[in-house]
Amino acid sequence: MGKRPNFVLFITDQHRVDHLGCYGNEIVRTPNIDGLAARGTKFENFHVSCPICMPNRATLMTGRVPSLHGVRQNGIPLSLQAVTFPELLRSAGYRTALIGKSHLQSISAIPLEHGLPTPDPGKALPPAEAREARRNVWGDGRYDQEQPTTWRGEEGFEPALPFYGFDELALAIGHGDRITGHYDRWLRARHPDADTLRGPDNALPPGKDIWAPQAWRTAVPEELYPTSFVAEETIAFLERRARADDVAPFFIQCSFPDPHHPFTPPGKYFDMYDPADVPAPDAFHHPANRLPPHVAALHAKRDDGTATKKGQTVFACTEREARGAIALNYGSITMIDDAVGRVLATLDRLGMREDTVIVFTSDHGDFMGDHQLLLKGAIHYRGLVRVPCIWSDPAAPDAPTVTDAFAGTIDLPTSFLDRAGINPFNGMQGKSLPALATGAEAHDSLVIEEDQRRSYMGFPANFRARTLLAGDWRLTLYSCTEWGELYNLKNDPLEFENLWTDPKQRAVRAELMERLARKMIDLAESSPLATGHGP
Repeated sequence: MGKRPNFVLFITDQHRVDHLGCYGNEIVRTPNIDGLAARGTKFENFHVSCPICMPNRATLMTGRVPSLHGVRQNGIPLSLQAVTFPELLRSAGYRTALIGKSHLQSISAIPLEHGLPTPDPGKALPPAEAREARRNVWGDGRYDQEQPTTWRGEEGFEPALPFYGFDELALAIGHGDRITGHYDRWLRARHPDADTLRGPDNALPPGKDIWAPQAWRTAVPEELYPTSFVAEETIAFLERRARADDVAPFFIQCSFPDPHHPFTPPGKYFDMYDPADVPAPDAFHHPANRLPPHVAALHAKRDDGTATKKGQTVFACTEREARGAIALNYGSITMIDDAVGRVLATLDRLGMREDTVIVFTSDHGDFMGDHQLLLKGAIHYRGLVRVPCIWSDPAAPDAPTVTDAFAGTIDLPTSFLDRAGINPFNGMQGKSLPALATGAEAHDSLVIEEDQRRSYMGFPANFRARTLLAGDWRLTLYSCTEWGELYNLKNDPLEFENLWTDPKQRAVRAELMERLARKMIDLAESSPLATGHGP
């Protein structure tokens, strides 16, 4: 085996693929990330396994679809018994670190109010340890290690290490300028009155109209903002590795909580982009007579004034709100790009760049005005499920610079292990990104899973969606409706024309339904292996 590479994984939170210069955006300034694309392979057809934070981040750790790793929705932590790719790297001698957002466990202690089953009061309850399909499912360790109440309530609290395979942690838990975890301690060490800086109640005068919901001009200065924390802690890790006596390779996940809402880019980044100069996306102009039922339901709430715009769930927006959100989103992204540049400069300064595979991706997208929607929800439009992925390997100068090959989050763990010369564990379902880029391997299709606990958009609680991407087509099936979605992405890239009921597409729909069924069979559990021969 040759020299094993280092890895730096940059990951952002809720970042559309087309909000980068290297993916065709002519407004947002991202020269450092664009430079990675120029030196590596840019995946044009890279998709998440689920467009929700926790499920897709658990896929990133395990290389398994949500229905197998068990994190079907936010609020279900990844089992501490789950094997992760950082664990395999660590067992092979890698030094592993996670800086920034983890979100492998719940980041809120607020009790659930919706979507839970109601026990029959006339029947006895099972004992507590036997109420789930696996006995005492949460009894193998602490699953409150990312909750703000734990960090506030236990002085000097530290998560148990290794944390899902990571030797070192510097956590930034939450969103916007109200982030807790290690970031909170870092901020307080630098500003004794940190609580007077954060949140909308402490916001600075905006100096302009704020067009976007969930937005304020944070009083946290640029140098103390969570993006700066992530960059500074990543650089500190790299410098420690450069000084270390051992020559072990490393894997570091540099995980930015932005550009996820609320929209609070600090300092100059807040008004770096003027909403008046930011056009609404082409997909904003969805013809009203061609809206699918769930999108029409969201538009109706906006139009009658009953839309909720304060939470985490998708809502229908105005063009003004979309343009305001995009402008602030661009500011956050440019700040991230500047932070990426500082990390890359450190790799160069320490002489590590030529030994380090650098990857950039995101956990999911955001509608950002597409179809007159903001944030995210169980509508698998491309702006939500298609995300950036750049694989830059200095040892592969002849790698393709751009590929249209199907790929996704599920492939990243296999790719890291493959490049490090480590066999995957049984049950991993991804392929190697370099092999996909060259055509040595291929996905004939991809499946996106989503299980929603809430009832909204006209759906009941606990509805499910499954999407198949195959060739030029996107088919989405819902668990609780007689209708679905069928789009020809080549002829209709904006996804305006739902062909589900089109008589001319019955054969295509039937073929894709069969392919979805077969693909779900292929993605069924294969772990554990048999241990003996039956009778």
